[in-house]
Amino acid sequence: MGSGKTTIGKLLSEKLGYSFVDMDAHIEEKQFKSVSQIFAEKGENEFRILEKQCLQEVGLFENVIISTGGGAPCFFDNMEFMNSQGLTVYLKLTPEELKERLESSHANKRPLLAERKGNELLQFISEGLAKREPFYLKAALHLNGTEEETVSKICDFTS
Repeated sequence: MGSGKTTIGKLLSEKLGYSFVDMDAHIEEKQFKSVSQIFAEKGENEFRILEKQCLQEVGLFENVIISTGGGAPCFFDNMEFMNSQGLTVYLKLTPEELKERLESSHANKRPLLAERKGNELLQFISEGLAKREPFYLKAALHLNGTEEETVSKICDFTS
């Protein structure tokens, strides 16, 4: 959360002339429910199954930039599938950078973060990242920087 997946994905798709798919939005459109509603009604396991199905669908599209949810690479064989279909990128930020971004722009929009502030938020981010990073590190590129720098680095890598 807060790494810039959607922002960078949209910038990159514009620069390359590719389509852009935000997987959470795609799931919401197909299910006619928000991700939060799916979690509440069906639980995380059912959501992760829907997420995998969606990933396998959009992962076969050509000339597309896909922004997955932060948990997508961590379940089933999703990371291996993504690596087999295209270039994967880990937008690597420190827990402190993520905390700063989330506190300033997203916390009140995300149910998992609504009640967390300061050190409690930092601890939550640090623990979540420690669990997920082994999956993220399987990505072909690991990048940090401004949105523009990151887009430029990805374009340089693909050309």
